[in-house]
Amino acid sequence: MKAAEVIQEYKNGRRDFRGESLQGRNFKNQDLSGADFSGCDIRGANFSGANLTEVKFEKAKAGLRKRSVVILLLVALVFVVISSFFSAFIGVLVASIFDQSSTKNQIAGWVSLISLLFFSILTWRKNILAGAVAAVGGIVGGIAGAVAAVTGAGAGGIVAAGVGAISIAIAGSGAGLVGTVAVAVTGVGVGVGVGVGGIAVAVAGVAAGLSVMVIAVETGATVAGVGAFLVAAFVVAVAVAFALFFTWIGWLTLKKEHRDPWLRRIVIAFASVGGTSFFQANLNATDFTGATLKSTNFNQAKLKKTIFKQAIKLELARPGKTLLINPQVRELLINPSTGAGQDLTKADLRGANLDGANLQRTNLRLADLSQASFRYANLREANLTEINAVNADLSHATLTEACVENWNIDATTQLENIDCQYVYLLNNQKERRPSSGEFQPGEFTKLFEEVFDTVDLIFRDGMDWKALMNTLKEVQVQNEDTPLQVQTIENKGDGVFIVKVHVPPDANKEKIHQELTEIYQIKAQLTAQDEQLKFLREQNTDLTEIIKIQAQNQTKVEISYNKQDHSQTINVGQDFNINATQESTVNLRDINSSTQSLGEKHDHQ
Repeated sequence: MKAAEVIQEYKNGRRDFRGESLQGRNFKNQDLSGADFSGCDIRGANFSGANLTEVKFEKAKAGLRKRSVVILLLVALVFVVISSFFSAFIGVLVASIFDQSSTKNQIAGWVSLISLLFFSILTWRKNILAGAVAAVGGIVGGIAGAVAAVTGAGAGGIVAAGVGAISIAIAGSGAGLVGTVAVAVTGVGVGVGVGVGGIAVAVAGVAAGLSVMVIAVETGATVAGVGAFLVAAFVVAVAVAFALFFTWIGWLTLKKEHRDPWLRRIVIAFASVGGTSFFQANLNATDFTGATLKSTNFNQAKLKKTIFKQAIKLELARPGKTLLINPQVRELLINPSTGAGQDLTKADLRGANLDGANLQRTNLRLADLSQASFRYANLREANLTEINAVNADLSHATLTEACVENWNIDATTQLENIDCQYVYLLNNQKERRPSSGEFQPGEFTKLFEEVFDTVDLIFRDGMDWKALMNTLKEVQVQNEDTPLQVQTIENKGDGVFIVKVHVPPDANKEKIHQELTEIYQIKAQLTAQDEQLKFLREQNTDLTEIIKIQAQNQTKVEISYNKQDHSQTINVGQDFNINATQESTVNLRDINSSTQSLGEKHDHQ
């Protein structure tokens, strides 16, 4: 069907387009939400910016069209030929070991061979760039110097050896990069396999090697004492071996994503040109079950709760910066039953669809599960410490023995029908809930949903009940009579109390918490001052009597007041004096006056 026909029929109410051929069709920025494209051929189709919410692409075939495949094959062939010429050049360098007329050339040949070996080994063990660095590293320089000293070739031999090492680095890197790109592009875009790419590289290598040797022979660069045919055969063998080596490296680059990831990204991005494009498309809740997705562009696509179960060659799609960029997460999306026991610490699982996934004993510490779906998932014994589960769907999931220490949930977290016998609130199986026995049906959900409707107040230096009650009344009035009720009070010891205040679900909890905290502090201070003044007033009579007695006995009286514990200290000395805080002085004004009168009377006597 043509794109215009699909769009028109969709507007007329049709949603079932199963099995249609949509190769190369343009649906850019179209709204096709809810349509069923199961089994469709969507190779080369353009869905950029389209709204594909809840669309079905089950067993659809995405990727490149035939014309794009032909173009990609031609480009790959050019890469293969270029790579083979690099390989032939390396073969000529190594063939210098047969030049018996020049010690310098022999040294250069041996150094080139050794450099080639180091380059190949490190490229195989690590990556291409590591091999190139090794080719010009200190190891090669040391070997070159030793060979030059033994043969007496002098500075000329060392220079030749250095030139050989650098040549290997340049030629080897060129052959490696171009050859790897050729084979990888062939494998990604065309699907003809590494075998065909390897044969192409080998044939091109033979042709390039023969052509190079013909030029060398015709220009008089024959090797003394060795037949030109044998040298040509040696060069061709080296070129073919090197080309085949990088055919294998190209295969490894595709299969093992930790090898030269930058090169892999370039190759996949190149191979997705002309393929199916979901660039910036809305793929929320879209179903790609069993779909073939190589050479497909998901760059900047919205993938909230998108289904990728049993998707084929998803690793050869262009992921952009979506959650598909993580190989471990991508494999989990494809095969949700294989996640048990994995370490997904700090994994980005935002919007992931892992319904029914087996995540038993999986470490999800600090992972971002926001907006993800874990319906019916097995999270038994999972470590959910400090996960972000805001707006996540955990309904019907199994959470028995899971650790939920400091997990971040809110009213948007769906916890309906959780299958849970008990959980731990701290790591290492500490703080079991319930402390004994098991949750009854619905108790787990009720326990954690209480968090959504409460505001927690923490008092670290004791709690003033009267000030708290006055604070609740005032905050309730300020928030248009919003009902506030103390739900629980927990005594944590050392003067620490946690008070849970029940608030309506739609209330602004952040605002209420801030007002409760600030107003309580003010009222607690006022209450403390009132108690202090009351205490001092009660002590006025006794203090006056003490002062009179001590004044008559010509004795010094020092009265000090401790604001922290509301205590007073009376010191008796030779001279009469009263030391008190400002508050004490104000409230003891009458006492001070009496004291001065008594002192003056005593002086006259």
